[in-house]
Amino acid sequence: MEAPAAEGSVTVTKAEPGPIPPWPQRPGDPKVGYDALMNRAVVTCGLPYDAYAASTGAPEPEYELPGRRGRNAELPYRLTAFRADSGVELVTSNCLSCHAAPLNGELVIGLGNEFLDFTADPVVAIEGAGAYVEDGAEAEEWRKWADRLGAIAPWSMTDTIGANPAQAITLALMAHRDPETLAWSNEPLMALPSEQVLPASVPPLWNVDKKHATFYNGEGRGDHVGYMMLASTTCTDSVAEAREIDAWFTDVRAYLATLEAPAYPYPIDAELAAEGEKLFKAECTDCHGRYGRIERYPNELIALDEIGTDPAMAEAGYRHADRFARWFNASFYGRNAETMPGLGYVAPPLDGVWATAPYLHNGSVPTLAALLDSEERPTYWRFANAEPEYDREALGWRVEALEQGREQFGDLDERKWVYDTTRYGYGKAGHEFGDLLNDAELQALLEYLKTL
Repeated sequence: MEAPAAEGSVTVTKAEPGPIPPWPQRPGDPKVGYDALMNRAVVTCGLPYDAYAASTGAPEPEYELPGRRGRNAELPYRLTAFRADSGVELVTSNCLSCHAAPLNGELVIGLGNEFLDFTADPVVAIEGAGAYVEDGAEAEEWRKWADRLGAIAPWSMTDTIGANPAQAITLALMAHRDPETLAWSNEPLMALPSEQVLPASVPPLWNVDKKHATFYNGEGRGDHVGYMMLASTTCTDSVAEAREIDAWFTDVRAYLATLEAPAYPYPIDAELAAEGEKLFKAECTDCHGRYGRIERYPNELIALDEIGTDPAMAEAGYRHADRFARWFNASFYGRNAETMPGLGYVAPPLDGVWATAPYLHNGSVPTLAALLDSEERPTYWRFANAEPEYDREALGWRVEALEQGREQFGDLDERKWVYDTTRYGYGKAGHEFGDLLNDAELQALLEYLKTL
Protein backbone atom coordinates (compact mmCIF):
# COMPACT_ATOMS: atom_id res chain seq x y z
CA MET A 1 0.00 0.00 0.00
CA GLU A 2 1.17 3.52 -0.62
CA ALA A 3 1.03 6.15 2.09
CA PRO A 4 -2.52 7.27 3.02
CA ALA A 5 -3.74 10.66 1.86
CA ALA A 6 -5.01 12.62 4.85
CA GLU A 7 -7.48 15.41 5.32
CA GLY A 8 -8.20 16.13 8.93
CA SER A 9 -8.70 12.87 10.81
CA VAL A 10 -9.96 10.92 7.79
CA THR A 11 -7.57 9.01 5.57
CA VAL A 12 -7.88 7.32 2.20
CA THR A 13 -5.64 4.34 1.51
CA LYS A 14 -4.92 3.58 -2.13
CA ALA A 15 -5.00 -0.11 -3.08
CA GLU A 16 -2.27 -1.82 -5.06
CA PRO A 17 -3.12 -4.44 -7.74
CA GLY A 18 -3.29 -7.97 -6.44
CA PRO A 19 -5.59 -10.16 -4.31
CA ILE A 20 -8.32 -8.44 -2.30
CA PRO A 21 -8.50 -9.91 1.20
CA PRO A 22 -11.79 -11.24 2.58
CA TRP A 23 -13.86 -9.41 5.17
CA PRO A 24 -16.51 -11.07 7.34
CA GLN A 25 -20.00 -9.96 6.35
CA ARG A 26 -22.77 -9.53 8.90
CA PRO A 27 -25.24 -12.42 8.97
CA GLY A 28 -28.83 -11.83 7.97
CA ASP A 29 -32.05 -13.68 7.22
CA PRO A 30 -32.49 -14.29 3.46
CA LYS A 31 -36.27 -14.72 3.75
CA VAL A 32 -36.63 -11.43 5.61
CA GLY A 33 -34.28 -9.87 3.06
CA TYR A 34 -36.41 -11.01 0.12
CA ASP A 35 -39.52 -9.60 1.72
CA ALA A 36 -37.75 -6.30 2.36
CA LEU A 37 -36.50 -6.13 -1.23
CA MET A 38 -40.05 -6.65 -2.46
CA ASN A 39 -41.85 -4.29 -0.08
CA ARG A 40 -39.58 -1.83 1.75
CA ALA A 41 -38.20 1.49 0.51
CA VAL A 42 -34.50 2.32 0.65
CA VAL A 43 -35.27 5.67 -1.02
CA THR A 44 -37.56 7.25 1.58
CA CYS A 45 -39.09 10.11 -0.38
CA GLY A 46 -41.18 9.96 -3.50
CA LEU A 47 -44.25 10.96 -5.47
CA PRO A 48 -47.62 10.87 -3.68
CA TYR A 49 -49.52 7.82 -4.91
CA ASP A 50 -52.58 9.78 -6.04
CA ALA A 51 -50.39 11.99 -8.22
CA TYR A 52 -48.56 8.92 -9.53
CA ALA A 53 -51.84 7.24 -10.50
CA ALA A 54 -53.22 10.40 -12.12
CA SER A 55 -50.05 11.16 -14.10
CA THR A 56 -49.26 7.61 -15.27
CA GLY A 57 -52.65 5.87 -15.37
CA ALA A 58 -51.34 3.35 -12.79
CA PRO A 59 -50.03 0.72 -15.23
CA GLU A 60 -50.40 -2.95 -14.33
CA PRO A 61 -47.30 -4.91 -13.27
CA GLU A 62 -45.39 -6.38 -16.22
CA TYR A 63 -44.26 -9.36 -14.14
CA GLU A 64 -45.67 -11.07 -11.08
CA LEU A 65 -43.25 -11.21 -8.19
CA PRO A 66 -44.12 -13.58 -5.34
CA GLY A 67 -44.32 -11.83 -2.00
CA ARG A 68 -45.30 -8.36 -3.19
CA ARG A 69 -47.96 -7.21 -0.76
CA GLY A 70 -50.71 -4.60 -0.71
CA ARG A 71 -50.13 -1.64 -3.02
CA ASN A 72 -46.78 -3.09 -4.12
CA ALA A 73 -48.57 -6.01 -5.77
CA GLU A 74 -50.28 -3.45 -8.03
CA LEU A 75 -47.11 -1.61 -9.06
CA PRO A 76 -44.45 -2.33 -11.69
CA TYR A 77 -41.58 -4.28 -10.15
CA ARG A 78 -39.23 -1.26 -10.23
CA LEU A 79 -41.47 0.81 -7.91
CA THR A 80 -42.26 0.54 -4.20
CA ALA A 81 -45.11 2.11 -2.23
CA PHE A 82 -44.82 3.12 1.41
CA ARG A 83 -46.44 5.47 3.88
CA ALA A 84 -44.36 8.40 5.08
CA ASP A 85 -44.41 9.69 8.65
CA SER A 86 -46.72 12.44 7.39
CA GLY A 87 -49.31 9.78 6.55
CA VAL A 88 -49.00 10.33 2.79
CA GLU A 89 -48.66 7.22 0.65
CA LEU A 90 -45.64 7.62 -1.63
CA VAL A 91 -44.24 5.77 -4.64
CA THR A 92 -40.49 5.59 -5.22
CA SER A 93 -37.94 3.66 -7.23
CA ASN A 94 -36.29 0.58 -5.73
CA CYS A 95 -33.19 -1.59 -6.21
CA LEU A 96 -34.84 -3.69 -8.90
CA SER A 97 -34.97 -0.67 -11.20
CA CYS A 98 -31.37 -1.45 -12.18
CA HIS A 99 -30.83 -4.90 -10.67
CA ALA A 100 -33.58 -6.94 -12.33
CA ALA A 101 -34.15 -7.45 -16.03
CA PRO A 102 -36.22 -9.56 -18.42
CA LEU A 103 -34.57 -12.61 -19.96
CA ASN A 104 -36.40 -15.10 -22.15
CA GLY A 105 -39.75 -13.69 -21.07
CA GLU A 106 -39.05 -13.83 -17.34
CA LEU A 107 -37.84 -11.22 -14.88
CA VAL A 108 -34.47 -12.28 -13.43
CA ILE A 109 -33.66 -10.73 -10.05
CA GLY A 110 -29.99 -9.84 -9.91
CA LEU A 111 -29.52 -9.39 -13.66
CA GLY A 112 -28.41 -5.87 -14.53
CA ASN A 113 -30.81 -4.02 -16.82
CA GLU A 114 -28.77 -2.89 -19.84
CA PHE A 115 -31.70 -1.28 -21.65
CA LEU A 116 -32.47 1.50 -19.18
CA ASP A 117 -32.94 4.96 -20.61
CA PHE A 118 -31.39 7.74 -18.54
CA THR A 119 -31.23 10.22 -21.41
CA ALA A 120 -34.23 12.35 -20.41
CA ASP A 121 -34.04 15.22 -17.95
CA PRO A 122 -35.85 13.87 -14.84
CA VAL A 123 -36.92 17.37 -13.79
CA VAL A 124 -39.39 17.54 -16.68
CA ALA A 125 -41.26 14.44 -15.49
CA ILE A 126 -41.03 15.47 -11.83
CA GLU A 127 -42.53 18.90 -12.47
CA GLY A 128 -45.19 17.37 -14.72
CA ALA A 129 -46.26 14.98 -11.99
CA GLY A 130 -46.32 17.90 -9.56
CA ALA A 131 -49.34 19.30 -11.40
CA TYR A 132 -51.37 16.42 -9.90
CA VAL A 133 -50.22 16.96 -6.30
CA GLU A 134 -52.68 18.29 -3.74
CA ASP A 135 -51.74 21.01 -1.28
CA GLY A 136 -50.66 20.38 2.31
CA ALA A 137 -48.74 17.26 3.31
CA GLU A 138 -48.75 15.86 -0.25
CA ALA A 139 -47.17 19.05 -1.58
CA GLU A 140 -44.50 18.99 1.12
CA GLU A 141 -43.61 15.36 0.34
CA TRP A 142 -43.49 16.05 -3.39
CA ARG A 143 -41.34 19.13 -2.89
CA LYS A 144 -38.74 17.22 -0.85
CA TRP A 145 -38.52 14.52 -3.53
CA ALA A 146 -38.45 17.06 -6.37
CA ASP A 147 -35.74 19.16 -4.72
CA ARG A 148 -33.47 16.16 -4.10
CA LEU A 149 -33.79 14.79 -7.63
CA GLY A 150 -33.51 18.26 -9.10
CA ALA A 151 -30.23 18.86 -7.27
CA ILE A 152 -28.64 15.75 -8.80
CA ALA A 153 -30.33 15.90 -12.22
CA PRO A 154 -27.15 16.72 -14.20
CA TRP A 155 -25.48 13.59 -12.80
CA SER A 156 -28.49 11.32 -13.39
CA MET A 157 -28.44 11.71 -17.17
CA THR A 158 -26.47 9.94 -19.86
CA ASP A 159 -26.89 10.33 -23.61
CA THR A 160 -26.65 6.62 -24.48
CA ILE A 161 -29.19 3.88 -23.79
CA GLY A 162 -27.82 1.37 -21.29
CA ALA A 163 -25.15 3.63 -19.79
CA ASN A 164 -25.89 3.71 -16.07
CA PRO A 165 -25.17 6.89 -14.03
CA ALA A 166 -25.55 5.37 -10.54
CA GLN A 167 -21.97 6.16 -9.53
CA ALA A 168 -22.23 9.83 -10.54
CA ILE A 169 -25.59 10.16 -8.77
CA THR A 170 -24.12 8.80 -5.53
CA LEU A 171 -21.16 11.19 -5.61
CA ALA A 172 -23.46 14.15 -6.26
CA LEU A 173 -25.62 13.15 -3.29
CA MET A 174 -22.55 12.91 -1.04
CA ALA A 175 -21.63 16.47 -1.95
CA HIS A 176 -24.95 17.69 -0.50
CA ARG A 177 -24.71 15.82 2.81
CA ASP A 178 -22.79 16.34 6.01
CA PRO A 179 -20.92 13.04 6.47
CA GLU A 180 -21.29 13.04 10.27
CA THR A 181 -24.98 13.93 10.60
CA LEU A 182 -26.22 13.07 7.06
CA ALA A 183 -28.17 16.34 7.10
CA TRP A 184 -29.06 17.61 3.63
CA SER A 185 -27.75 20.94 2.35
CA ASN A 186 -29.34 22.63 -0.63
CA GLU A 187 -25.92 24.05 -1.44
CA PRO A 188 -23.10 21.54 -2.01
CA LEU A 189 -20.72 21.15 0.94
CA MET A 190 -17.79 20.11 -1.25
CA ALA A 191 -16.88 20.22 -4.91
CA LEU A 192 -19.37 18.32 -7.06
CA PRO A 193 -18.25 15.52 -9.38
CA SER A 194 -17.65 16.13 -13.06
CA GLU A 195 -20.83 16.44 -15.11
CA GLN A 196 -19.13 14.23 -17.71
CA VAL A 197 -20.96 11.10 -16.53
CA LEU A 198 -18.97 7.94 -17.21
CA PRO A 199 -20.92 4.92 -18.47
CA ALA A 200 -21.24 1.82 -16.29
CA SER A 201 -22.65 -1.61 -17.01
CA VAL A 202 -24.78 -2.98 -14.15
CA PRO A 203 -23.04 -6.11 -12.77
CA PRO A 204 -25.04 -9.21 -11.83
CA LEU A 205 -25.88 -9.59 -8.15
CA TRP A 206 -25.73 -13.39 -8.03
CA ASN A 207 -21.95 -13.01 -7.55
CA VAL A 208 -22.31 -11.00 -4.31
CA ASP A 209 -21.25 -13.87 -2.08
CA LYS A 210 -18.03 -14.48 -4.02
CA LYS A 211 -16.78 -10.91 -4.02
CA HIS A 212 -14.52 -9.53 -1.31
CA ALA A 213 -15.14 -5.94 -2.46
CA THR A 214 -17.79 -3.97 -4.29
CA PHE A 215 -17.47 -1.82 -7.44
CA TYR A 216 -15.48 -2.45 -10.60
CA ASN A 217 -12.26 -1.05 -9.15
CA GLY A 218 -12.64 -3.06 -5.95
CA GLU A 219 -12.67 0.03 -3.74
CA GLY A 220 -15.63 -1.10 -1.62
CA ARG A 221 -13.72 -2.98 1.10
CA GLY A 222 -15.14 -4.17 4.40
CA ASP A 223 -18.85 -4.46 5.19
CA HIS A 224 -20.81 -4.48 1.92
CA VAL A 225 -24.13 -3.25 3.28
CA GLY A 226 -22.96 0.34 3.67
CA TYR A 227 -22.17 0.49 -0.03
CA MET A 228 -25.29 -1.35 -1.14
CA MET A 229 -27.65 1.06 0.63
CA LEU A 230 -26.05 4.26 -0.67
CA ALA A 231 -29.19 4.98 -2.69
CA SER A 232 -30.71 5.95 0.65
CA THR A 233 -28.61 9.13 0.56
CA THR A 234 -31.29 10.54 -1.75
CA CYS A 235 -33.66 11.12 1.15
CA THR A 236 -32.22 9.82 4.44
CA ASP A 237 -31.52 12.93 6.51
CA SER A 238 -30.17 11.53 9.77
CA VAL A 239 -27.99 8.78 11.16
CA ALA A 240 -31.01 7.37 12.98
CA GLU A 241 -32.84 6.90 9.66
CA ALA A 242 -29.77 5.34 8.06
CA ARG A 243 -29.35 2.96 11.00
CA GLU A 244 -32.95 1.78 10.60
CA ILE A 245 -32.41 0.98 6.92
CA ASP A 246 -29.07 -0.67 7.65
CA ALA A 247 -30.79 -3.07 10.08
CA TRP A 248 -32.96 -4.60 7.37
CA PHE A 249 -30.56 -4.17 4.46
CA THR A 250 -28.28 -6.67 6.18
CA ASP A 251 -31.05 -9.17 5.45
CA VAL A 252 -31.25 -7.97 1.83
CA ARG A 253 -27.56 -8.72 1.37
CA ALA A 254 -28.10 -12.15 2.90
CA TYR A 255 -30.83 -12.80 0.34
CA LEU A 256 -28.68 -11.58 -2.55
CA ALA A 257 -25.94 -13.95 -1.39
CA THR A 258 -28.32 -16.85 -2.10
CA LEU A 259 -29.00 -15.89 -5.72
CA GLU A 260 -27.85 -18.30 -8.39
CA ALA A 261 -26.99 -17.50 -11.98
CA PRO A 262 -29.58 -18.53 -14.59
CA ALA A 263 -28.72 -21.67 -16.54
CA TYR A 264 -28.09 -21.36 -20.28
CA PRO A 265 -31.51 -22.23 -21.77
CA TYR A 266 -30.38 -23.62 -25.14
CA PRO A 267 -28.59 -26.84 -26.17
CA ILE A 268 -24.88 -27.15 -25.29
CA ASP A 269 -22.36 -29.32 -27.15
CA ALA A 270 -20.91 -31.20 -24.17
CA GLU A 271 -17.87 -32.50 -26.06
CA LEU A 272 -16.98 -29.05 -27.39
CA ALA A 273 -17.55 -27.51 -23.96
CA ALA A 274 -15.12 -30.03 -22.44
CA GLU A 275 -12.44 -28.85 -24.87
CA GLY A 276 -13.22 -25.28 -23.92
CA GLU A 277 -12.91 -26.10 -20.22
CA LYS A 278 -9.31 -27.25 -20.80
CA LEU A 279 -8.53 -23.94 -22.48
CA PHE A 280 -10.21 -22.02 -19.70
CA LYS A 281 -8.28 -23.81 -16.97
CA ALA A 282 -5.01 -23.19 -18.82
CA GLU A 283 -5.55 -19.52 -19.63
CA CYS A 284 -8.31 -17.89 -17.53
CA THR A 285 -8.37 -19.25 -13.99
CA ASP A 286 -5.65 -17.02 -12.52
CA CYS A 287 -7.98 -14.03 -12.84
CA HIS A 288 -11.49 -15.47 -13.09
CA GLY A 289 -11.23 -18.58 -10.93
CA ARG A 290 -12.33 -22.21 -11.21
CA TYR A 291 -15.87 -23.53 -11.54
CA GLY A 292 -17.64 -26.84 -11.09
CA ARG A 293 -17.19 -29.32 -8.25
CA ILE A 294 -14.33 -27.37 -6.63
CA GLU A 295 -14.76 -23.63 -7.07
CA ARG A 296 -12.22 -20.93 -6.35
CA TYR A 297 -12.47 -17.21 -7.09
CA PRO A 298 -9.25 -15.19 -6.62
CA ASN A 299 -10.74 -11.68 -6.10
CA GLU A 300 -7.91 -10.14 -8.09
CA LEU A 301 -7.48 -6.42 -8.80
CA ILE A 302 -5.79 -6.32 -12.21
CA ALA A 303 -3.55 -3.34 -13.00
CA LEU A 304 -4.66 -1.01 -15.80
CA ASP A 305 -1.54 -1.64 -17.85
CA GLU A 306 -2.20 -5.38 -17.71
CA ILE A 307 -5.93 -5.43 -18.44
CA GLY A 308 -5.78 -2.51 -20.90
CA THR A 309 -9.46 -1.62 -20.64
CA ASP A 310 -10.75 1.94 -20.64
CA PRO A 311 -9.03 3.58 -17.66
CA ALA A 312 -11.38 6.54 -17.09
CA MET A 313 -13.50 5.02 -14.32
CA ALA A 314 -10.58 3.64 -12.32
CA GLU A 315 -8.55 6.83 -12.74
CA ALA A 316 -11.47 8.97 -11.61
CA GLY A 317 -11.81 6.92 -8.43
CA TYR A 318 -8.07 6.94 -7.78
CA ARG A 319 -6.97 10.46 -8.68
CA HIS A 320 -10.02 12.67 -8.49
CA ALA A 321 -12.39 11.23 -5.90
CA ASP A 322 -10.41 11.40 -2.65
CA ARG A 323 -12.98 13.78 -1.22
CA PHE A 324 -15.77 11.26 -1.82
CA ALA A 325 -13.77 8.41 -0.33
CA ARG A 326 -13.10 10.59 2.72
CA TRP A 327 -16.82 11.37 2.93
CA PHE A 328 -17.72 7.69 2.90
CA ASN A 329 -15.04 6.66 5.37
CA ALA A 330 -16.18 9.40 7.79
CA SER A 331 -19.89 8.63 7.46
CA PHE A 332 -22.29 6.14 9.03
CA TYR A 333 -22.11 4.10 5.81
CA GLY A 334 -18.38 3.56 6.23
CA ARG A 335 -18.27 2.76 9.92
CA ASN A 336 -17.57 -0.95 9.21
CA ALA A 337 -15.91 -0.42 5.86
CA GLU A 338 -13.18 1.51 4.05
CA THR A 339 -13.10 2.86 0.53
CA MET A 340 -9.75 1.95 -1.06
CA PRO A 341 -9.56 2.96 -4.75
CA GLY A 342 -6.93 1.36 -6.96
CA LEU A 343 -5.65 1.81 -10.50
CA GLY A 344 -7.18 -1.31 -11.91
CA TYR A 345 -10.33 -3.39 -12.32
CA VAL A 346 -11.41 -6.59 -10.58
CA ALA A 347 -11.68 -9.62 -12.83
CA PRO A 348 -15.29 -10.68 -12.10
CA PRO A 349 -16.69 -14.12 -11.36
CA LEU A 350 -18.10 -15.64 -14.56
CA ASP A 351 -21.20 -17.38 -13.19
CA GLY A 352 -23.98 -16.77 -15.72
CA VAL A 353 -21.62 -14.71 -17.89
CA TRP A 354 -23.56 -15.71 -21.00
CA ALA A 355 -26.51 -13.57 -19.77
CA THR A 356 -24.63 -10.43 -18.75
CA ALA A 357 -23.90 -8.64 -22.04
CA PRO A 358 -22.67 -6.09 -22.93
CA TYR A 359 -19.22 -6.64 -21.48
CA LEU A 360 -16.44 -4.73 -19.70
CA HIS A 361 -17.16 -2.25 -16.94
CA ASN A 362 -18.52 0.32 -19.41
CA GLY A 363 -20.65 -2.05 -21.50
CA SER A 364 -18.63 -1.30 -24.62
CA VAL A 365 -18.44 -4.85 -26.04
CA PRO A 366 -21.81 -6.31 -27.05
CA THR A 367 -20.98 -10.05 -27.12
CA LEU A 368 -18.66 -12.63 -25.59
CA ALA A 369 -17.38 -13.54 -29.06
CA ALA A 370 -16.22 -9.95 -29.53
CA LEU A 371 -14.75 -9.85 -26.04
CA LEU A 372 -12.56 -12.82 -26.98
CA ASP A 373 -11.61 -11.40 -30.40
CA SER A 374 -10.87 -7.70 -30.20
CA GLU A 375 -10.91 -7.27 -33.98
CA GLU A 376 -14.61 -8.16 -33.97
CA ARG A 377 -15.56 -5.32 -31.62
CA PRO A 378 -17.55 -2.64 -33.47
CA THR A 379 -16.48 0.96 -33.02
CA TYR A 380 -20.07 2.20 -33.30
CA TRP A 381 -23.06 -0.02 -32.60
CA ARG A 382 -26.64 -0.06 -31.45
CA PHE A 383 -29.00 -2.79 -30.33
CA ALA A 384 -30.64 -4.41 -33.32
CA ASN A 385 -34.04 -4.13 -31.65
CA ALA A 386 -35.59 -2.01 -28.93
CA GLU A 387 -36.52 -5.27 -27.18
CA PRO A 388 -33.64 -7.57 -26.20
CA GLU A 389 -32.85 -10.25 -28.78
CA TYR A 390 -30.27 -12.81 -27.70
CA ASP A 391 -27.55 -13.83 -30.16
CA ARG A 392 -26.95 -17.54 -29.51
CA GLU A 393 -23.86 -17.68 -31.70
CA ALA A 394 -21.97 -14.64 -30.40
CA LEU A 395 -23.42 -14.88 -26.85
CA GLY A 396 -24.77 -11.44 -26.16
CA TRP A 397 -27.37 -9.04 -27.44
CA ARG A 398 -27.87 -8.87 -31.18
CA VAL A 399 -26.49 -5.53 -32.36
CA GLU A 400 -26.04 -3.58 -35.57
CA ALA A 401 -22.51 -2.35 -36.33
CA LEU A 402 -22.50 1.18 -37.75
CA GLU A 403 -20.03 2.89 -40.09
CA GLN A 404 -20.36 6.23 -38.33
CA GLY A 405 -21.20 7.51 -34.89
CA ARG A 406 -24.12 9.46 -33.54
CA GLU A 407 -23.67 12.40 -35.93
CA GLN A 408 -25.30 10.49 -38.78
CA PHE A 409 -28.64 10.69 -36.99
CA GLY A 410 -30.46 14.00 -36.71
CA ASP A 411 -33.16 12.66 -34.41
CA LEU A 412 -32.23 12.53 -30.72
CA ASP A 413 -34.35 9.42 -30.18
CA GLU A 414 -32.16 7.61 -32.73
CA ARG A 415 -28.87 9.06 -31.55
CA LYS A 416 -29.31 7.87 -27.99
CA TRP A 417 -29.22 4.23 -29.14
CA VAL A 418 -25.72 4.56 -30.63
CA TYR A 419 -22.80 3.35 -28.51
CA ASP A 420 -19.68 5.24 -29.62
CA THR A 421 -16.47 3.62 -28.34
CA THR A 422 -14.34 6.62 -29.41
CA ARG A 423 -15.76 8.78 -26.60
CA TYR A 424 -14.07 9.40 -23.25
CA GLY A 425 -14.85 6.52 -20.90
CA TYR A 426 -16.60 4.46 -23.60
CA GLY A 427 -13.53 2.69 -25.03
CA LYS A 428 -13.59 -0.91 -26.23
CA ALA A 429 -9.87 -1.66 -25.87
CA GLY A 430 -8.25 -4.16 -23.54
CA HIS A 431 -8.86 -7.72 -22.37
CA GLU A 432 -7.15 -9.00 -25.52
CA PHE A 433 -6.20 -12.36 -24.02
CA GLY A 434 -8.42 -14.23 -26.48
CA ASP A 435 -6.82 -12.80 -29.60
CA LEU A 436 -4.29 -15.64 -29.82
CA LEU A 437 -7.03 -18.28 -30.03
CA ASN A 438 -7.77 -19.87 -33.38
CA ASP A 439 -11.37 -20.19 -34.50
CA ALA A 440 -11.79 -23.73 -33.19
CA GLU A 441 -10.42 -22.77 -29.79
CA LEU A 442 -12.65 -19.69 -29.67
CA GLN A 443 -15.76 -21.73 -30.38
CA ALA A 444 -14.79 -24.29 -27.75
CA LEU A 445 -14.21 -21.61 -25.12
CA LEU A 446 -17.54 -19.95 -25.90
CA GLU A 447 -19.27 -23.32 -25.56
CA TYR A 448 -17.71 -23.83 -22.13
CA LEU A 449 -18.74 -20.34 -20.97
CA LYS A 450 -22.36 -21.34 -21.62
CA THR A 451 -22.05 -23.91 -18.82
CA LEU A 452 -21.05 -21.46 -16.08
